[in-house]
Amino acid sequence: MGNEIYFDNSATTRISEEALKTYLSVARSEYGNPSSLHGMGKDAETVLKNARQTIAKTVGDTAGGTVLFTSGGTEANNLAIFGRAHAKPRFKGKTILTSAGEHASVKMPLAALADEGYKIVEIPTTGGRLDPEAIVKYATPDVILASIMLVNNETGALYDVPAVAAALRRSCPDAVLHVDATQAYLKVPFSVKTLGCGLLTLSSHKIEGPKGTGALWIDPGVIRNRGLVPILLGGGQEAGLRSGTEDPPSCAAFAKAAAVGYSALAERIARLTELRERLFEKLASNPFLSLSGVRANLPPVASPHIVSLTIPHFKSETMLHALSARGIYVSSGSACSSHGKHGTSALSAFGLSDADADATIRVSFSHRNTVEQIDLFCDALSEEITRLVRF
Repeated sequence: MGNEIYFDNSATTRISEEALKTYLSVARSEYGNPSSLHGMGKDAETVLKNARQTIAKTVGDTAGGTVLFTSGGTEANNLAIFGRAHAKPRFKGKTILTSAGEHASVKMPLAALADEGYKIVEIPTTGGRLDPEAIVKYATPDVILASIMLVNNETGALYDVPAVAAALRRSCPDAVLHVDATQAYLKVPFSVKTLGCGLLTLSSHKIEGPKGTGALWIDPGVIRNRGLVPILLGGGQEAGLRSGTEDPPSCAAFAKAAAVGYSALAERIARLTELRERLFEKLASNPFLSLSGVRANLPPVASPHIVSLTIPHFKSETMLHALSARGIYVSSGSACSSHGKHGTSALSAFGLSDADADATIRVSFSHRNTVEQIDLFCDALSEEITRLVRF
């Protein structure tokens, strides 16, 4: 990896050696089509079965849910949203709840459904907290779906998703809760039972697995009630809900990364927490950074691996490139939307002004980062602010 400091782990992680070895092994030996009826096809099908079981274990599935493999978190989110909204003719025009500042792969499908006549209602997230009064107010009997992320990809806010699930159970007989856990998976402890969700999105490349692979966990009740329809039609793979030949090597590598991360979850959370606390300590102890107004945007409850920093008077893109020139890599927002108009939506929903949102960077850690890298980052940040002021 050289001497770079990679603090953009919420955009993607480096594939682990364990996951890479698994990918290569399966690609070389179990390369049959899982839908083929001969022996090699059966071997590939077994690889997928084992991968599903592994991932189901890591999300605490004890009810026999379905782990459906997709091309990534975006497809999983699209399937959950369109697949639920179009599941029954009587759902047409009904209400869908979401939170302000969701990822573009949730916001854009919901915008498309609004054009079809569905009513989309956003729960405010000012200060990085789901508004509890709004949850109760908007949980009406005509709600068919709530799509709420567990950890915000730009602020690190950890949302009270179980409160949404409880409100839906009380008031919304047709509602299914979809949780985008892309940023939460193997960063904070959770299970599908404690969340109370019927659909859960996961992404491989956020946990040191390969890119282009994700999963949608589906509660058995959703399957029994035919509460989800496919958005890709073809050969009927993945329980008829996601046509297309599966990718056993990537799915196996995803499962391997998940298994390794799950077994080391407590240790990794401790490391991420140590890094986060060190960053706050260094920011507070550096008088120049304090005088420059550098501040962390702190939600009341947060995942330990994401820190949002506002650096007044400097556009985030300017600081990103300045740090990049020094081999330090951060983000100016979600990598999936940083080139589009949705890059600051979560920051605006948090309560930042447009000017502050445009001066905010995201620092996201991995368990592979070190305290020494935090110190080097803070020193570099101070030096770059000084240089840019002079410039």
